[in-house]
Amino acid sequence: MPSEPSADLDALGLNRRDISELLEPANVGRQQMQGFDADYANIVQYIISCTHKIWEDKAIGLIYTHYAHNASVHLTDAELYGRDQMVTGTLRTLAAYPDLRLYGDEVIWSGNDVEGFHTSHRVTWSGHNTGHSVYGPPTGARIQRREIAHCIVINNRIVEEWSVQDETALIRQLGLDEVALAKTLAQAEADSGVPAYAAGLGEVPRRTGQMHPPISLDGDLANPAELPGLLYALVWNARMLNFLSEYYAPDAVIWVPGNRRLEGSGDLTAYILQLLAAFSDGAMQLEHVNWIGSEAEGYRVAARWTFQGTHDGPGGYGVPTGKRVRVLGISHFELQGGKIVREYMVWNEFALLKQLHWPG
Repeated sequence: MPSEPSADLDALGLNRRDISELLEPANVGRQQMQGFDADYANIVQYIISCTHKIWEDKAIGLIYTHYAHNASVHLTDAELYGRDQMVTGTLRTLAAYPDLRLYGDEVIWSGNDVEGFHTSHRVTWSGHNTGHSVYGPPTGARIQRREIAHCIVINNRIVEEWSVQDETALIRQLGLDEVALAKTLAQAEADSGVPAYAAGLGEVPRRTGQMHPPISLDGDLANPAELPGLLYALVWNARMLNFLSEYYAPDAVIWVPGNRRLEGSGDLTAYILQLLAAFSDGAMQLEHVNWIGSEAEGYRVAARWTFQGTHDGPGGYGVPTGKRVRVLGISHFELQGGKIVREYMVWNEFALLKQLHWPG
């Protein structure tokens, strides 16, 4: 089993399920936060509080003091560089959804104030579309979607971020057709000179040459640091879907893009089969793992990954296009007794649709 996190999570108040309480520093203990503003008691409270200040209090200029001047933000369909792009994006989003609320659902973290912190922050967006957005004129619709952001934070500033959103859920709630919109926006982006997102050549990195992926792996499913790698290598890449019942509890709940709720390994098996049928060479690559918790209380695990594949088969994405796709995703797992009891799998399905309908 892994060693427990070095910080005393209970003493810091970082195990609270109602993390909105972390907006008040008096509610939690302090950890070493050298280089951070004095009103941040610990790293979880930093993430929750600065998000609240920027998005809900609309102190948008705090981006200049909470992001490095050369910060990079990685999305499936864009790469943002520098704070001004982030300020612009925030202004445009809030103009479209002026009453936007970002409810903090979870922060899974690791690190310290010397080497830097890694935080994986899951939020639920809620608001009304009363202003113009990239999708068109306001619809007045109420929207709700999930987002997860993985940040590297040093000295009060985010220096790098990976952000994934359930954009498909938002577009459907606006009453729009995601396929028609994907075609329109893909054409507009291509006409403006944006390069194709996944134009790389060569094999998808699932195996080496003629060698097959390993169909059995040594590892400890009860170890939160090892579980995501075992899951992606064995189930997704080696196609050993029979192992899903060993990873997931019988009554596990899995949330996937489009605000879709799956229950148990049966639903999840069908979901994975649909994806792999559409992208027969599809491969998951694990990029980073964070975890918090203990064996007694259960673990919460954040896994950042990429999925690559070639659209060469039937499924939920229409006639095969032969296009190569790449999407960024982050999953949050809740583990009890060595089994996954809940998963939030967030990735931008709309960005995938734009890649499939990219002109040319």
